[in-house]
Amino acid sequence: MQSRKDRLRKLVKVQEQLRSLHETRHAVHLAREAAAKAEASELAERFDAPDALSALFPEVYHRRIGKALADSEASGELARAEAEKVATARARTNMVERAYKSERQWSDRRVADRERLDLIDRRKDGK
Repeated sequence: MQSRKDRLRKLVKVQEQLRSLHETRHAVHLAREAAAKAEASELAERFDAPDALSALFPEVYHRRIGKALADSEASGELARAEAEKVATARARTNMVERAYKSERQWSDRRVADRERLDLIDRRKDGK
């Protein structure tokens, strides 16, 4: 059977992986939000250009700009939700790390105490 220390060490690793996953997803959503904003801005600039096809197809430009802004907003919402998950995962990771460190210190103390007692017993037997 695994000791509590070993189980906590594995749990720390899992929590760190989970936090990394949420941080990565947060970064992806932020990148998508920025890309959608840039696309909307670029389309708006082209719409106003004198040599653009916007005069022939204004509804296509408006629809695409609207979709880019909607995508940007949706990615922003997902990024904010993922940021909350990152904060929660970070708090859980910290909590498990504290428990692991405490358990490790307790285990190390117990081993050191046992070694001291063994040393004392050997000295008594030797006399």
